[in-house]
Amino acid sequence: MRSAPVAALLPLLLGLRLLLGGGAAAQYSSDLCNWKGSGLTHESHRKDVEQVYLRCSEGSIEWMYPTGALIVNLRPNISPASYKHLTVCIKPFKDSAGANIYLEKTGELKLLVRDGDRSPSRVYCFGYDQGGLFVEATPQQDISRKITGFQYELMSKGIAADLHTASVIRGSIQNVTNEAEEQESIIHVGVNKLYRQKSKVFQLTGESGNWRGQIKTLLECGVKPGDGDFLFTGRMHFGEARLGCAPRFKDFQRMYREAKDKGLNPCEIGPD
Repeated sequence: MRSAPVAALLPLLLGLRLLLGGGAAAQYSSDLCNWKGSGLTHESHRKDVEQVYLRCSEGSIEWMYPTGALIVNLRPNISPASYKHLTVCIKPFKDSAGANIYLEKTGELKLLVRDGDRSPSRVYCFGYDQGGLFVEATPQQDISRKITGFQYELMSKGIAADLHTASVIRGSIQNVTNEAEEQESIIHVGVNKLYRQKSKVFQLTGESGNWRGQIKTLLECGVKPGDGDFLFTGRMHFGEARLGCAPRFKDFQRMYREAKDKGLNPCEIGPD
């Protein structure tokens, strides 16, 4: 990610620094999860910086006719001390246009999503402590058809969070479809044991009564079909089942027993 041109954003950064002095207007979502607003509320000669406050772990932003900028404050209802363990992910709407989305920390801006980026299933993730979201409208001849929007999710980092909140299965990789443009792989999974699932990702198929389903993961994991069982700890992510790089089940068994011997295992699912 590249730093944004300072000169172009100086008026907005000044607004950011003058929040307590009335340099930005506060905008509160009616349900504290989703926000929908319009740039038409701005006076034509002003570049307002508006504040948006959201208190949920997931929701959406929809900014019609964008002008000026938004500062999106994600403040979930957990202890502030736990914020450092959060990962923030955003997924722009398919037709999102009219603004750039930046990470902002201590006055420095890093471009996250460029206006006009047409990657419909692209997801952008960053650590909560890396900064907040700063959405800046780009100059437009006609804003009447522009809507900037995205979904957001906040997730806890670590295996413990995955095992307590996600679907957990043991299974084999039947086939893999790689999508280079989206930098992800679709894993076709045959289930040998279903420990837990919180959605209907895995379903019984055919007369054999076998459980099967699909999970998305990072292309860099280098997933390939073949022999052997894996432990899949996936979670619903923007309506799709996703996971990080999955360990072979025999490796999980070893790590599980080592952790249990030390009294450190985060959950009980049974290693067999």
